[in-house]
Amino acid sequence: MLELKNISYNVKDETTGRRQEILKNVNLVFNDKNISVITGPNGSGKSTLIKIIMGLEKPTSGQVLFNGEDVTGLGITKRAQKGFTIAFQQPVRFKGITVKKLLEFACGKKLGIDEMCACLSSVGLCARNYIDRSVDGTLSGGELKRIELAVAMAKGGDVFLLDEPEAGIDLWSFEDLVRIFDKLRDKTVIIVSHQQRILETADKIILLEHDKISSADKKDDLFALLTRRPSTCWREVKEN
Repeated sequence: MLELKNISYNVKDETTGRRQEILKNVNLVFNDKNISVITGPNGSGKSTLIKIIMGLEKPTSGQVLFNGEDVTGLGITKRAQKGFTIAFQQPVRFKGITVKKLLEFACGKKLGIDEMCACLSSVGLCARNYIDRSVDGTLSGGELKRIELAVAMAKGGDVFLLDEPEAGIDLWSFEDLVRIFDKLRDKTVIIVSHQQRILETADKIILLEHDKISSADKKDDLFALLTRRPSTCWREVKEN
C-alpha cells in the first residue's frame, strides 16, 4: 500500500520572490491491485504529485509511505529498486541508445527477439521495425510514448506511475491502451489523465483542484460530482 500523509509542496516565485503553494496537506491512500486516476485542471499539481511519489521532487513537508516504510527521503534510484516505475508525460530521448538496449537496461538482462516482440507488441509496435532504432528525434512523439510504456512494462514493479499515457498517440486505439492497464491490475497503478475513457477504467478517481481533493472509489460518484459542479477538468474530459 502507498500512502501520502500531509504532503505539501511550494516553490519560490521568481517574479515576486514569494513562495507559491502547489500542493497543500494532501492525504491519499493507494491500495494494492488498484487503478487510481488523478484528474483536475492544469496547474493543480497533478504531475508534481507523481514526481513526489517517484522521488524526483521532495515535498516541502509530509511523508510518503510504502508498505509502512517511510520512503520520503529516498531518490528515484532507490524507489525504482523498491518497485516504483514511471512513464513521463513527455518521453525522454536517449541519443545513441537503441530501443533494444533500452529494453534490456530496463529488464536488467539480455533479451531474445521473442521477448522484445512481446514487450513492443503490447504497445502496438513490431519489434523487428524498432529494436535497432535510436531513441531520439527520428522517432515521432507517439512512437516514443509507446516505447516508453513498453520499457515501463519490461522493467515491471509494484507501483506504476503514468503521467498522461495517452499523450501523442492520436492514431493509436484507446482500447489498446486500456488493455495495458488491464495487464497491470495486479499492481498499484496511478494515472494522471483528463480522458474520460481512461477515467472509466479507474477503481478510484481523484479530483485535484489546488488546495482541495475529491476522491471517489466509484467513478459514477465523481462524474455526478463534476456534473453538479462544472470545472475546467470536466469540460476537458467531455471534449476529449
